[in-house]
Amino acid sequence: MADVLPFQAEVKQLLDLVVHSLYSDREIFLRELVSNASDALDRARFLELSQNDLRPAEGEACVRVCADKDRGTITVSDSGIGLTREQAIDHLGTIAKSGTKAFAAALKEKGAASDGLIGQFGVGFYSSFMVAHRVVVESLSAEPGAEPIRWSSEGGGDFTIEPGSRSRRGTDVILHVRSDCTEYLDDAKLREIVEKHSDFLQYPVYVGAEGAETRVNQTQALWTRSPREVTDDEYQAFYKHVSHDWQDALGWVHVTTEAPLEFQSVLFFPEKRPFDLDHPDVKRGLKLYQRRVLVLEAADQFLPRYLRFVRGVVDAPEVQLNVSREILQNTPVIQAIKKQLVKRVLRRLKELSREDTPEGRTTWLKFWENFGVTLKEGIAEDAENVEHITPLLRFRSTAAPSVTPPAEGEAADTPSTDANAWRSLADYKIAMKEGQDAIWYLTGLDLGRMKASPQLERFKKKGFEVLLLSDPVDEWVVMNLNEFEGVPLKSVARGDLADDTEDPIADEARKQAEPFVEWLGKELAGQVGSVRASKRLTDSPAVLVDAEWGVSANMERILRAARQDAPRAQRTLEVNPEHSLVRKLITLYGEGRTVEASELGRLLLDYAQLAEGHVEDAPGFAGRLAALMGKA
Repeated sequence: MADVLPFQAEVKQLLDLVVHSLYSDREIFLRELVSNASDALDRARFLELSQNDLRPAEGEACVRVCADKDRGTITVSDSGIGLTREQAIDHLGTIAKSGTKAFAAALKEKGAASDGLIGQFGVGFYSSFMVAHRVVVESLSAEPGAEPIRWSSEGGGDFTIEPGSRSRRGTDVILHVRSDCTEYLDDAKLREIVEKHSDFLQYPVYVGAEGAETRVNQTQALWTRSPREVTDDEYQAFYKHVSHDWQDALGWVHVTTEAPLEFQSVLFFPEKRPFDLDHPDVKRGLKLYQRRVLVLEAADQFLPRYLRFVRGVVDAPEVQLNVSREILQNTPVIQAIKKQLVKRVLRRLKELSREDTPEGRTTWLKFWENFGVTLKEGIAEDAENVEHITPLLRFRSTAAPSVTPPAEGEAADTPSTDANAWRSLADYKIAMKEGQDAIWYLTGLDLGRMKASPQLERFKKKGFEVLLLSDPVDEWVVMNLNEFEGVPLKSVARGDLADDTEDPIADEARKQAEPFVEWLGKELAGQVGSVRASKRLTDSPAVLVDAEWGVSANMERILRAARQDAPRAQRTLEVNPEHSLVRKLITLYGEGRTVEASELGRLLLDYAQLAEGHVEDAPGFAGRLAALMGKA
């Protein structure tokens, strides 16, 4: 029969591990001690409801933090439940023994809620040794007949316990600060830590010497209130407090759920785009609280990256943390909260986009011109919510007023005054002409050049609106968005257009140009994929178009600019057989003057590249142009 043996623990080494390896920041010690004090007040308040013989508290139910530079100590005091000698030995003398956790279990057995309790792991108290070479606990239990106790330890594997001198119910935790941690003896530093981590505890937290202390925390966690009770001014004040933004928020979402998943959240949409929104080294996310105590400053697990502009807080007591409360475990609970928050954010954005008042339209345009590019990323990243993101999209268009967009990476200072400067897919669909069977678009990086692109000529002649997609992310949008409400999205710069002109003159011109087109294709082999007579040009002599499938030239430029390998785009040179220059080339070819026709044919390719903003063979183009001018 096998023997069952207990693990052996070197207490000193275990304590050393807790102190030096568990927490990433020393200041966490104050968060843990203040949280423990809050739990002690909670436990006293609950027991007072059922026990009449408890020792009464003196004064206000609060937490006090006081530094004494002369003595080199920091004291965290409360008027909570206190500790008996047995409890001090049991809880303070046993690493990872959580009195809060045991109390929560007892409440559960009685059917009472334990939502207000914070400490669950029983190691937070030992974070004191990160800044203290000696810790003393003076405590008097609220239990009738209890005597004051004094617990002390230098974190070396043992502790002492003896009669204490405290005369009032509650606990003092006294830290004798190490010589390399004297920065924490400054009241301003202590206030900063409390404001950061414990700003929304339900009990007042005072910092400073008695008689000169100041209240630091807010106590009122706005997210715990009913949305119906919170005014717009309160939301705006809360936004500025948690975001440190001096401007008002454009809008917000207040989420409160109880069953089957409990969490509360208040999320905001800023008015202006932060300059570092896309900086890869800047960590973004929501402030994560657990029962009003800040756990993570930027928890990015609760919203997808395309919603990284959203600011705010989430209080999720059911989220599983590691012992130090600094790392989230990726659990179904987090995924469920994320799903709910994304749903509510997109719903609220949809409401903002539909507000049909001058103020409402201005608000939405402000939002779109600041964060539209970021929101578009969701089309490629979040397949589950594409149908909710798509109605929010806005684009420039050939039918919209001419508005100069902000430079890349620059937020618009003021929104466009004309709502028609941006077109939704729904707007486009309503305005489609009779016989039009697709939503047409053109992608590029220069809006002005796109508006003058030869690829638009036939569509302008037919009166078809074309969406002008000038953001790099638009290439990924159209790759993942094939249709809208049953209408396909098609690029004006891809493939060969259907011959629906019913123009016999144009048909005859293309037929006559076939021998020349075939010959020019051989002359330009290796420079273009093919050459054909165009059905999309009306005024220009030539244009380059992408293949029906595969990477586009615009995508190739984007990838190469990002120093990523990209396959070469297969492009076709389309020539306009009705243009005078092309007709002259056809004549030269027909007369057998192929040398002249070849030089001018290469200029057609130069022209088409120049119309897109770049010429691949600039020296050759300059030489060919000079030769042509000489002959002229």
